[in-house]
Amino acid sequence: MPIWYDPTITAEQINPLGKNTMAEFLGIEIIELGDDWLKGRMPVDPRTRQPYGLLHGGASVTLAETLGSVASAFVVNRQQFDCVGLEINANHVRGVREGFVTGIARPLHIGKTTHVWDIRISDEREKLVCISRLTVAIIKKQPQ
Repeated sequence: MPIWYDPTITAEQINPLGKNTMAEFLGIEIIELGDDWLKGRMPVDPRTRQPYGLLHGGASVTLAETLGSVASAFVVNRQQFDCVGLEINANHVRGVREGFVTGIARPLHIGKTTHVWDIRISDEREKLVCISRLTVAIIKKQPQ
């Protein structure tokens, strides 16, 4: 059974929401979603590398937070709630120098006020690059 507020949502409908954000600057795109997971990818290029030529850990964390936050936003009614990162951690287990990395966010907990996501990032050989856990706060929208 899908976890999404609108179970007909597609990656193509999600991507335009990242326009003019850090995700767009780093080349992050949502590429697929299933009943209870969201998949995105990010290039390993000059925008996302550190001085040694490896994928910057901060870029991996940005991909992880993007995937978990976007997933949370589509689990709730976005007209009533905003979803904001509360805490994130990451273990970087393998370096990557080129190509793309792909992350998959899966829920560990979906509550009324918090969501917890497990995000696994892999390289093009499907070797694990980073494991991250994100806690997202679900807050009522404030009048503008």
